[in-house]
Amino acid sequence: MTYHMAIDIGASSGRLVLGTLQDGNIKLREIHRFANGFHERDGSCFWDIDYLFGEIITGLEQAKAQGIEQCTLGIDTWAVDYVLLDHSGHRIQEVYAYRDRRTEHAMELLAEEISPATVYGKTGIQQLNFNTLYQLFVHDREELSRTDSLLMVPDYLYYLLTGKKGNEATNASTMQLLNLDTRNYDTELLELLGLRQEQFPGLIEPGVELGSIRPELMEQYHLPECRVIVVATHDTASAVLGTPATKGRHAAYLSSGTWSLLGVELEQPLNHAQAMAANYTNEWGAYGTFRFLKNIMGLWLIQEVRRLEGNRYSFAELAELAASAEPFRSLIPCNHDRFLHPEHMIEEIQRACEQYGEPVPESIGQVARCIFDSLALSYRSYLEELEQLTGQSIDLLQIVGGGAHNELLCQLTANVLEREVSAGPTESTALGNLAVQMISSDVLPDIKEAREVILNSFDIKYYKPEPVQDLGRIVERWSKLNKTAEAGTIK
Repeated sequence: MTYHMAIDIGASSGRLVLGTLQDGNIKLREIHRFANGFHERDGSCFWDIDYLFGEIITGLEQAKAQGIEQCTLGIDTWAVDYVLLDHSGHRIQEVYAYRDRRTEHAMELLAEEISPATVYGKTGIQQLNFNTLYQLFVHDREELSRTDSLLMVPDYLYYLLTGKKGNEATNASTMQLLNLDTRNYDTELLELLGLRQEQFPGLIEPGVELGSIRPELMEQYHLPECRVIVVATHDTASAVLGTPATKGRHAAYLSSGTWSLLGVELEQPLNHAQAMAANYTNEWGAYGTFRFLKNIMGLWLIQEVRRLEGNRYSFAELAELAASAEPFRSLIPCNHDRFLHPEHMIEEIQRACEQYGEPVPESIGQVARCIFDSLALSYRSYLEELEQLTGQSIDLLQIVGGGAHNELLCQLTANVLEREVSAGPTESTALGNLAVQMISSDVLPDIKEAREVILNSFDIKYYKPEPVQDLGRIVERWSKLNKTAEAGTIK
């Protein structure tokens, strides 16, 4: 039996998941799980990258202790954040977290140097103030001048394991620095940042084998013998790969976690003016595809509510409290920048409701219900945009990732969308990571077959839409609320 290890690290947690193919089905076993989160120091937000690497080593040691002598290994993480290395291969400084407030005005500043339309035409990447392009634009220029290599976070973890440098293409595309025509770093954008092409290691496609773990690590720790394979290192790219086959349905995906990513897979990018105006992105996917999608604030909202409540409620309990609250009582423009990293999420939600003329939620159940109702309405709005931009009608929304556990949100989404929703698998990111390893190892022939296997290996729950009283008025109210928020006006 061949073993495959998915190292899947998100903004709030990470885990090592062992995958095998047995009797035509994929079997998963979680080996190790650990918490993650940025910390604040001197007004800035940073990741503890050494801690994350230490947890990878701990997980691999646990795998060895459980009898795993050999395996393949792949890493995926969140996008856009980067590591600067000097000529000795050492980090120049700590790793900034994308929620750091240093980029609040970066888009406006860069727009004085180059028009957003030009950037979008080159890269096809949506305008988000935490994109790597804007992070680098405000980064200390002296540190950039000392940089020998810039690696994205998962590629840095690969480097620590193997000593080999490269930037995997699906994640590198989120930097907003790759040119769609040349399929390389855009020289004009690099010049604006004061950077050079040679500071960026070459792009690597998913499926490339890097080799083995460095001998000194093998000597220091009790690790399995690993064939290290570059997977789709952006967790959303892996989640899309891990989305099950649809049996002829016209489907869109919703990768639901800290962020909600709603989109479709395309063979060609859509980087025209209408796509830019709607702020859709064309991230590179594995196997010659593009992920045409919209970033939505996602379960970060409820994660922060839970944290502020001292984690005394589970996510399931928060969903139960929301289910008992009045539906559509309070709504927020949940994709507004004000919710990206507020000082206090609950108070920010209450303040937004007061400013936009919505009833202020008081109880935790009302706050949670406000979040879930608003997310479902945002999914409807963006799915309709997606159909208009692509010319594709969609009759099924596939929710994958942790949000597939939330039965209330899944049913709400089906009701508001007025179309069927499928939920699962929740482990889509790990499955997409494993799928690339299995294809690279000739265990599976291609991604089409991998998705068929995923469909047959896991229980998928389907939600039929149920009528919502006065849905048209609710949708109109939510639309007006968002227009008010976009205009920067309050009632």
